[in-house]
Amino acid sequence: MMVRPYTEIREIDGPHSGQPVYATGEPLESARAAAIFVHGRGASAPSILTLAAEFDAPGIVYLAPQAAGSTWYPNSFLAPIESNQPWLDSALALLGALVEQVGRAGFPPERVLLLGFSQGACLASEFVARNARRYGGLVALSGGLIGPDGIPRDYAGSLAGTPVFLGCSDVDPHIPAERVRHSAEVLAALDAEVDMRLYPGMGHTVNPDEMNRVQVMLAALVKAE
Repeated sequence: MMVRPYTEIREIDGPHSGQPVYATGEPLESARAAAIFVHGRGASAPSILTLAAEFDAPGIVYLAPQAAGSTWYPNSFLAPIESNQPWLDSALALLGALVEQVGRAGFPPERVLLLGFSQGACLASEFVARNARRYGGLVALSGGLIGPDGIPRDYAGSLAGTPVFLGCSDVDPHIPAERVRHSAEVLAALDAEVDMRLYPGMGHTVNPDEMNRVQVMLAALVKAE
């Protein structure tokens, strides 16, 4: 699939203002659903969009925003929230602006799936929890909700049956398994339909079972139109 420039997100504050968004897959004007892919630390929007070629889900436009400096926030996702500001708020605002933009293009949140890997998975999970409503889906590959242990998770609203998949190694060097479990519990309490899978001994990567699960979610997103 050819990756092409899509837009720039300028209507936000902070370090991610003006960052480009790239696209691949179906042209926006003929697509039936949208998937927003969020890259990890040190990676790029074009690199995560290469995943789209692995899926047999015609009718989907894949979009990926680029983080300033290739990182969404500077410190660990387990660090105090304030230590990752203003980057975190700017990154969350960028995702919100992109969801709103694709909404104006004809794709309401229930037609939009958000997928992230590593730092991108943490960001996508936190965005969905903070902006609870019915989405087409959330896929968090090697990630979890942002912030230190023990902080309140009193998110408002309901995910109203949003399908959520959390996949991670049980010994990931960056993502504690307990945070993945806790994230699954929090999202389920927000009325998401959660499928969490911890893979024994896997590295910080994506495996075929996870890719198959994403394929099913993307196919269901198009079929449900």
